[in-house]
Amino acid sequence: MQNRHFTVRLDHLAVTAPDLAAGLAHCHSGLGLLLPQGGAHPAMATHNHLMALGDAEYLEVIAPDPAAPPPGRARWFALDQRRPARLATWVVRVGDLDAAIAAAPLDLGRAIEMSRDDLRWRIAVRDDGSLPMDGAFPTLIEWPDIDHPAGMMVDLHARLRQLQIETPQAPVLSNWLMQNMDDRRIQVRQAPLFRLTAQITVPGGQRELR
Repeated sequence: MQNRHFTVRLDHLAVTAPDLAAGLAHCHSGLGLLLPQGGAHPAMATHNHLMALGDAEYLEVIAPDPAAPPPGRARWFALDQRRPARLATWVVRVGDLDAAIAAAPLDLGRAIEMSRDDLRWRIAVRDDGSLPMDGAFPTLIEWPDIDHPAGMMVDLHARLRQLQIETPQAPVLSNWLMQNMDDRRIQVRQAPLFRLTAQITVPGGQRELR
């Protein structure tokens, strides 16, 4: 592991589900909002719904795509586990994905090229599809030098107020965040089990998504 620091920024929150209907229902129950349709990821046999959380942040519901051929590899975001709908992890963007992976305090996988419609990006994915720290440690993403895609998403006027991360590995995560990320909305708490809780302001007030 290299001793290097990186400036990272929150990119998006990911709700995973065994199917899109379950994921959308989970978000509607928590936020009172219905996320608009996104698109498909043929390389992973997944599809999603999306909404902006600002100009450069968004919320994603992602699930296996039953209409897609098997991907020939483990799906990302641990989707092959078919767990109930939940706020599964968070994603941060970096300028140099390869260097950030090499400097991380744990195995984040390897950088792979991805696309959805006209979008192109690189993202760190483990070969077995599992999430680092079960989802407590963020997935790393690198966008090309273009306007962030959140600016093209439907904006339902929802904004992230706080993201609380509970994990048994809080010291490792806290140390990495202290070195690399300056976002007071991100709170880390030592706990026996992993859990993400997002406090999100919506037009009707403040709601919670887990």
